Amino acid sequence: MDLNRRRKVAVLGSTGSIGRSSLDVLRSHQDSFEITCISCHQQLDLFQQQCDEFHPHRAVVTGERSGAVEDWLLGRDSGSVHKLHGMDAVIEAVASPEVDIVIGAIVGVAGLYSSLAAVRAGKRLALANKESLVVAGEYLMLQAAEHGAQILPVDSEHSAIFQALQASGGCDAVENLILTASGGPLRDWPIEKLENATVEQALSHPTWSMGRKITVDSATMMNKALEVIEARWLFGIPADQIKVVIHPQSIIHSMVEFQDGSVVAQLSPPDMRLPIQYALTYPQRLPSNCHRMQWDKPQNLAWYPVDPERYPAMDLGFEVAKKGGTCGAVLNAANESAVELFLQGKIRLTEIAKICRSVLNHHTYSENPNLEELICQDRWARDEVARWKPITC
Repeated sequence: MDLNRRRKVAVLGSTGSIGRSSLDVLRSHQDSFEITCISCHQQLDLFQQQCDEFHPHRAVVTGERSGAVEDWLLGRDSGSVHKLHGMDAVIEAVASPEVDIVIGAIVGVAGLYSSLAAVRAGKRLALANKESLVVAGEYLMLQAAEHGAQILPVDSEHSAIFQALQASGGCDAVENLILTASGGPLRDWPIEKLENATVEQALSHPTWSMGRKITVDSATMMNKALEVIEARWLFGIPADQIKVVIHPQSIIHSMVEFQDGSVVAQLSPPDMRLPIQYALTYPQRLPSNCHRMQWDKPQNLAWYPVDPERYPAMDLGFEVAKKGGTCGAVLNAANESAVELFLQGKIRLTEIAKICRSVLNHHTYSENPNLEELICQDRWARDEVARWKPITC
């Protein structure tokens, strides 16, 4: 990528954790990048602060219209900022000539629409929205190939794999992709006590600072199950060539094992700014203010096999990665809805994987769904979970 001219960037989901980290990266490289569009769902006070600082050409709120949204839309402009509302405005901005790179950090399946808009417009998509690949991975990758778009991962694990693959120039010599997992906040708990885990305990992640939903996913390791599905489509690697290990230190972000037995890993302290910056600057690397390894201090790096009894979600991930079709849409929707029930105190943590298994087993499978079918299955799965009979916690 030519960094001799400023690249125009859209940050979708700018008030979330990935969005804020993205803005921090872009703040450090204003000579190379210009922020032309930002979007948020509902954190209007923070969003206005971002508008005041970066003066994007377009600022879009996607949340439902309310008094607060109307007040924001009618409020003061920040320089030449055009205040807009709705997902259609996001899609129009993404497809416009004023955007070269899209950072897709919208949370949930809602991010799929902007991801599709970015690839159909032939843009570079720095993708943090895992639902885009879990729900419609095959479809999205085909659209990217058809329109000459790039999809570069922002997830630390998939970025690590992408970086390690540069050692061989591609996937032809790959034997296995090895995703690492922290094991979550409850990794050392006795299995029989997991069903009594409280919301607060499940949200106490030992190494990463993340949103509530993804932190619960880490506790169940559903996040890693979904990452298996992502890796299958992003790198075109069969599910049986993807492995997962527990790595508590979160220093090795993932590894690639090649056919000659060599293993290439990407290491760094936990800091999402690094994969974000690499997705922006690839194939170049620029200086950064990311955390550094402390080479003058001892460090132990360890990994362990995943216990399927402790983390039953992993079996779901590999099954869906192998079967494809509508399975990803159903698993993702069922998990999102089940996690919300847990956060509301209506089910136990251990019920999440059980609910997802039940919904997945009872859905009407389609091997080659179109986008409309995927969205229908998403809605069906959410309705099924909503009918789940809550238990007494």
